[in-house]
Amino acid sequence: MFGVVAVGVPAALVIRLVTMAVTIGLARRPRVARWTALLGSLLASMLTMGVALYVIGSGRPVEGILVHHGASGIVFSYAVTPLSAWFLMVLGLIAAPVALYSAGYFAHAVAADRIAVVGAAFNLMLGAVEVVFVADGVIVFLCAWELMTLATAALVATEHEARASRSAAYLYLVMSHVGTGCLVAGFLLLAAASGSMSFPVLLSGHVVSGPLRDGLFVLFFLGFGVKAGVIPFHIWLPEAHPAAPSSISALMSAVLITAGIYGLYRVCAFGLGVPDVSWAFASMVVGMVSAILGVLYALTQNDLKRLLAYSTIENSGIIVLGLGAAMMAMAQGQPALASVAVAASLTHVLNHAVFKGLLFLGAGSIVMATGTRQLEQFGGLLRRMPWTGLFFLVGALAISGLPFLNGFPSEWLTFQALLLGFSSTPGLMRLNFPVAGAMLALTTALAAACFVRAFGISFLALPRSAAAANAEESPAVMLAPQAFLAVLCLGLGLLPGVVLGALQGVMASLPGLQPAARMADGSLGMASGLTSFDHVAPAVFGVALLGGLAVAGLLTARRGLAARRVPTWGCGGELTAQSEYSATAFSKPMTMIFRAVYRPTRTVDALGEVSPYFPREVHYRSEIEPTFERYVYGPLVRAVVRAATGMKVLQAGSLHAYLAYVLVLAVILLMWLGGTA
Repeated sequence: MFGVVAVGVPAALVIRLVTMAVTIGLARRPRVARWTALLGSLLASMLTMGVALYVIGSGRPVEGILVHHGASGIVFSYAVTPLSAWFLMVLGLIAAPVALYSAGYFAHAVAADRIAVVGAAFNLMLGAVEVVFVADGVIVFLCAWELMTLATAALVATEHEARASRSAAYLYLVMSHVGTGCLVAGFLLLAAASGSMSFPVLLSGHVVSGPLRDGLFVLFFLGFGVKAGVIPFHIWLPEAHPAAPSSISALMSAVLITAGIYGLYRVCAFGLGVPDVSWAFASMVVGMVSAILGVLYALTQNDLKRLLAYSTIENSGIIVLGLGAAMMAMAQGQPALASVAVAASLTHVLNHAVFKGLLFLGAGSIVMATGTRQLEQFGGLLRRMPWTGLFFLVGALAISGLPFLNGFPSEWLTFQALLLGFSSTPGLMRLNFPVAGAMLALTTALAAACFVRAFGISFLALPRSAAAANAEESPAVMLAPQAFLAVLCLGLGLLPGVVLGALQGVMASLPGLQPAARMADGSLGMASGLTSFDHVAPAVFGVALLGGLAVAGLLTARRGLAARRVPTWGCGGELTAQSEYSATAFSKPMTMIFRAVYRPTRTVDALGEVSPYFPREVHYRSEIEPTFERYVYGPLVRAVVRAATGMKVLQAGSLHAYLAYVLVLAVILLMWLGGTA
């Protein structure tokens, strides 16, 4: 058994490489190329997930060699540790249904002459992420990291004839390379200090100390934070998600963001030694700000995919908040509390991938049926797309953190970790925990409002456009993956003990943690592990709710009561699509309450031939201020452009000047070498 598992990762990578080559070779037969690319990806993802489940279940790492070049002595190895297995499992769990969905979706969303390239890039991105998770050395890790970035940029620019797609891909590349530069600098400093390029040596926690260790934390947090999409490194994310095909957006939220989270875990939390209190404080602040601002921006978006993109920032913030709480507990010598926070964070990694993947697939079905991403153009889709509406509703309820679905257990555990942190941690730093708990409670409430708006405006009431009125349900090949993820949302929500039981081995493999054996109370219940009041079993709540509904139904039937059907009230006038609640109207109260954050502007133009009091048309335009783009990145970009413009004088185009530069450099090098000697 172990021998078969040991070759699982290389076999999955070989399948992806062969699939890419065959797909490119079939470029002139787009239908065959599409099915080849996506079935190959499906097979490789399932193989990867099998290896991950074996490592999680057995607690036994799988190691091996990816590349061995005898002449040069180059050896690139890999290691599937319990931590990397958890992230590999998340990848396989989402990539498999997304591949099946894409087999139907790409036929409508991707031009035939691009199918082969998109299919190859699809496999390249997933294969690169897999190598990121299992890399055992710096060189393999950075090569895979860069391939992941390039493949994702190519996928974002699928519709490259549109300026918005090119801009989104360019912005993603720029931000990613800033992050990669930080990672390269950090790893080089670690390699210089340790004399090795191997992760077991570099990330042993004893390589550096003092201010250098703090500087490395900043470099790695910036480098991985860009990919994780946390604020203030998030600006590429709301642009890239709408530009990419919807199934790619699902992978970006569920897999690509997860690669950044994995880096924060592997290096920042468990690779540089016991975390400093200041690191934990910074992580918690970034997590809180990302969670609250992400959901606030999501609330005002009328573009469905931008709304989901900002929601990803929010959930990434919740994950980093849990990780920050764990780092704070480790810094204070609280291994049991740190285990609760890590369990909350890693569970939310899994849950977010499942429900966000489901929501993006649902959004893809809506966009394919209507031809638009604008909420104001939807309405009444539930009658026309009942299965998509049902699955989107499950995802919306799960992401809102309601019981019985998978968003609830991870958020409940995060609340438990924050509440217990206040009573278990000494010093003033303990005040972070209740503040973070309050912010998380506000975030959860706002997320529920956000997805009530997204579902209600899209699926209920009357269609607001001809495209919505004529929308048709997606084919079965696109509905089946959504059904699988919806069932997974329900299963993970009702059986949180299974997830926590699987996490026991992962947490036991991480230094500084001490998971309690009773954290997983069978399959149905879970506990925080520190006290006795905090046990909860969502399945019991579910049975109680169903019992209550059954009693209500029996009482209603016994009294002979029947449902009354009456016309919908139209505010005293005829009920039309123009008189119903719009997405802008729904978010208006929130915009006014949080006006200090949004800084909204609005323009009203009344067009009248006789008097503005009797307008023929009224044009209303409302915007919120892009704070980070205007006050952070705008000045930064202008400063870089000014510096680059000033340095243009060095590039004079004169051969004499260039020879002078070489002479000066040679003199400096000789002086430096002479001084060294």
